[in-house]
Amino acid sequence: MQIGMIGLGRMGANMVRRLMRGGHECVVHDVSADAVAALEAEGAVGARTLDEFVAALRPPRTVWLMVPVAHVDDTLDLLAPRLGTDDLVIDGGNTHYPHDLRRAEQLARSGVLYADCGVSGGVHGLERGYCLMVGGDRAAFDRLVPALETLAPGEDAAPRMPGADGLGTAEKGYLHCGAVGAGHFVKMVHNGIEYGLMAAYAEGLNLLRHAGVGAVAREKDAETSPLDHPERFEYDLDVAAITELWRRGSVVGSWLLDLTAGALRADPSLDAYSGRVSDSGEGRWTVQAAVEAGVPVHVLSAALFDRFSSRGEGDYAGKVLSAMRKAFGGHVEKPAPGA
Repeated sequence: MQIGMIGLGRMGANMVRRLMRGGHECVVHDVSADAVAALEAEGAVGARTLDEFVAALRPPRTVWLMVPVAHVDDTLDLLAPRLGTDDLVIDGGNTHYPHDLRRAEQLARSGVLYADCGVSGGVHGLERGYCLMVGGDRAAFDRLVPALETLAPGEDAAPRMPGADGLGTAEKGYLHCGAVGAGHFVKMVHNGIEYGLMAAYAEGLNLLRHAGVGAVAREKDAETSPLDHPERFEYDLDVAAITELWRRGSVVGSWLLDLTAGALRADPSLDAYSGRVSDSGEGRWTVQAAVEAGVPVHVLSAALFDRFSSRGEGDYAGKVLSAMRKAFGGHVEKPAPGA
C-alpha cells in the first residue's frame, strides 16, 4: 500500500524503512530536509513541503504522524485543510487519549478519518518489529492492516500460548483495541507498567550492589543508624553477571532485563549516567486515569514519583526534613560522603 509518514525521528524513520522492506510505497516529510533526503536515498518519495507531500499521495490518502506530542495539533492544523473526504490520519505518537477524541471529531467535520496507534518497540523496532495498539473506526483499522502486518513482529516473535485461538491479530503483534482513543489508552497503561518494571529492576539491582555494606566502616554517632549484623552484608556481588544469569530460566527474565544486562556488561558502574530519569507523560496520565476510575496503582504511582525524585524535585523536601530534625532535636545535618 501507499502510506505517507510525517516525522522522521528515531521511530518514524525506521518505521518507513521497515515498511519499504515490506514492499510498501512511502512518501515522507519532516522539518529536517536532511532526514527527508536520507530516506529518499533509500527509496522513499521525499516531500519538502506539505503541499508536495499531499500531492504525492493518491486519494484516499493514508497519513501517519510520528511527531512529538507537543506538535501534533500544529501539524494537523497545517495538514487538515489539505486533506479530503475518506483520507485517513493516524497519530502514532504518545498522545494523551482524550486529545484523540477531540481530533477525531474535528477531522470528521471534513470527512477525514482518524485512528490512534500506540507504538512500542523503540529503536530496535526496525529489526524486531513494533507492537501496535490501534484505536478508531473499524473501517479505518481494516485499511491499515497491510501496513500493520509489515510493521508488527509477527507470530514467530513469541511462543504460541496454549488455547490461544480467538486472539486474532494480537498473536501477530497488532490489535484493534476499540474506538478512537483506545489505542493510546492501552499504550498509556503499557508505559505506566514500563515505569513500574524499570523501577523494580533498578531497586533490586541497587540492593545487590549494596550487599557489601557490612564490610564498610560505619561512623558510630547519633546520626548514623547502626548495622546490627554487618557479617550478613559482606557479599561482593557481580551485578552484571547476575543480570546475565537471570536472563536464563529466571521468572524475572524479559527483554527489558536483556537490555539492562547489555548496559551493565558495557559499563558495570554505569558511570556514563547521572541517574536523572525523565518522564514523557504516559506515567502521569496512567496515574490520573487510575484516580479518576478509582483504581489503585500503588507500584505505578511510586515509580512515577521516583522519577521526579531522580531529577531533584524532592531536594527541598529533604531540606525541610533536615531543618525539622535540627529544630526539634538539635540534629546537625551530616555532610554527604566525599563532601
